Amino acid sequence: MATLRNNIPEKTIERLSEYRRTLLMCHRQGITHVFSHILAGMHGITAVQVRRDLMLIGFSSDTKKGYDVKVLIEFINDILDSEEPMKIGVIGMGHLGQAITKYFNGKGLKLRITAAFDIDPAKVGTTIDDIPCYHLDELEEVVANDDISIIVVSAPTKVAAQLVVPIINAGIKGVLNFTSASLNFPQGIVVENYDITTILEKVAYFVKENEENSNN
Repeated sequence: MATLRNNIPEKTIERLSEYRRTLLMCHRQGITHVFSHILAGMHGITAVQVRRDLMLIGFSSDTKKGYDVKVLIEFINDILDSEEPMKIGVIGMGHLGQAITKYFNGKGLKLRITAAFDIDPAKVGTTIDDIPCYHLDELEEVVANDDISIIVVSAPTKVAAQLVVPIINAGIKGVLNFTSASLNFPQGIVVENYDITTILEKVAYFVKENEENSNN
């Protein structure tokens, strides 16, 4: 069982999630062992980084065949997953919110989107991809009744800031924000601001730089 849970760097947590997805794919293909340099190559990093990450969480392997895929999956599960499935709500069921829900709930993780929230009368009271959609005014009640811990914000950017207080009042512990507005919450609420525009502009910048360098 894993023993090191505290003070794991954020980037290491991200890589552990990525390693697990790769290991699950390997497991489905019948691959029983994988070397650190193979795992590293599949993620565009060094074998030293893979070994450092796994050492940091207390995982070691003495086998000369590489890491046991099934054992390493279970070890990472113990680090990343809570004992009980964690429930998630989505605010904003436009195209992005529906896409997130449809994509995420098919992954078989110990995380499950169980409720959606919107203010559109055409959506409220309906079921979208098997997820009930409630009016935003019902946020506190539904969060309490369904024991929802995390909120995904995929509402229009112009209303994103107005959602901060309702989310705090509902007792949410974590927020994944997909709008381009950076949302700030009090200490104790974990927030990840995922600005697609900024990320795409970063990619575009490096594409531009590479093109300019190749032409020089």
